[in-house]
Amino acid sequence: MANFIKINENDNVAVALEVIPENTTLDVSGTAVTTTMEIPAGHKFALTDMAEATPVIKYGFRIGNTTAAVKKGEWIHTHNLKTGLGDLLDYTYEPKLADEKFTEDVTFMGYNRKNGRVGVRNEIWIMPTVGCVNNVASKIAELTQDLVCENIEAVCAFPHPYGCSQMGDDQEHTRQILANLINHPNAGGVLVLGLGCENSNIDVLKGYMGEIDTDRVKFLVAQESDDEIADGVGIVRELAKYVSQFKREPVSVSKLVIGMKCGGSDGFSGITANPTVGRFSDILISKKGTTILTEVPEMFGAETILMNRCANEELFRKTVDLINDFKNYFKSHNQTIYENPSPGNKKGGISTLEDKSLGCTQKSGSAVVKGVLAYGETVSTPGLNLLSAPGNDLVAATALAASGAHIVLFTTGRGTPFACPVPTMKISSNSRLAGKKNNWIDFNAGVVAEGEDLDVAGQRLFDEVVAVASGKEVKSEQAGFHDMAIFKQGVTL
Repeated sequence: MANFIKINENDNVAVALEVIPENTTLDVSGTAVTTTMEIPAGHKFALTDMAEATPVIKYGFRIGNTTAAVKKGEWIHTHNLKTGLGDLLDYTYEPKLADEKFTEDVTFMGYNRKNGRVGVRNEIWIMPTVGCVNNVASKIAELTQDLVCENIEAVCAFPHPYGCSQMGDDQEHTRQILANLINHPNAGGVLVLGLGCENSNIDVLKGYMGEIDTDRVKFLVAQESDDEIADGVGIVRELAKYVSQFKREPVSVSKLVIGMKCGGSDGFSGITANPTVGRFSDILISKKGTTILTEVPEMFGAETILMNRCANEELFRKTVDLINDFKNYFKSHNQTIYENPSPGNKKGGISTLEDKSLGCTQKSGSAVVKGVLAYGETVSTPGLNLLSAPGNDLVAATALAASGAHIVLFTTGRGTPFACPVPTMKISSNSRLAGKKNNWIDFNAGVVAEGEDLDVAGQRLFDEVVAVASGKEVKSEQAGFHDMAIFKQGVTL
């Protein structure tokens, strides 16, 4: 196994795949490079002498500029590299569209719903309209765990702090996200639990839900009940009779919607885990399935790659707005647009936001962008979609679920145990993490750094996603974790 990788032939840095000691001479594309200091795993070293203000090229693109002269073989990181990004930019549509190739269909074992949608889980969800009834919702879920069986795969509550004391977009976002989750096909039945006096009360929320299947969705207003916990338990038991009627049956993978997210990234993420997800995305899209890429702030610096893959100029303009609206959001709060990467990212070898973004967008594969979604908007166009949401792991993963994702693929170099409303599959960028946190990690893409071909890894991941869609539990499900978080931007009354 090589101890370094030069990702693109035009790069002027390489990445250490393991710790490389000082004074180690390496053959990089026929050129001898001797390290001038120890290079940590996941970190970059120079392949040529560079003057101050020289563009540093990784993935074939600039990831920043040197802040001092750098010698060949020297470690390049935050001490001698800074972002080259500006604020709002002008963009030109220069389409570079891959040919669409369709491959043979594959089926998974899913749940066909009465409205024509498909679920990969058959669960009962308890959805509070407001944070005031969170504990009641959790208690109802606790008292009905005996209903969980082979066919009813979970009874879970989704506490959140919102639903009242909100204004403008915040209030609209809360209502839309709750409505979308209530309508999610992974839930065979839903109890919507309200307090009664909140802004986003049940009567208001119904207006966001569209047509309501009264067998599948039940409502309870706590202030109108003598004993809301007893009444809630009774409703959940009634729902269980309906939910238990659904059985798994073969469904085309063209019906699958898969969200793609990363967090706790390291220097291996853009080399192993993210491109493996990109290969998976291309495979699913070749079978007429759908993937959704989000976390807009981690597209900054790589956005033109996505823009030029938009199917038409209208989608290009939507992507420009996607990027610039998020930059204006930062600026409106007097925050630095490029306050990224995180301390953990830097420790793992990521130096600038361009470095992080170029690795992050590897998850999109090579497919044409077919849709651009606002926060809270549900996906309607098969293929690759871009979704407006922040980088925060819980908020972005919840946004993916609310947009219709059946499963979220979450790549990580540092590891995390969190979940979201749908199965949240953790994909490690390095084998060390996969071995250390086996209780968190579902798939190890670190073997790519050890020699496995990316196409092989992508097919393995595709097969694993089909297994999860057919009922295989991911590690966070085994732990009983179900989280959600809503994007808050404004004031609290």
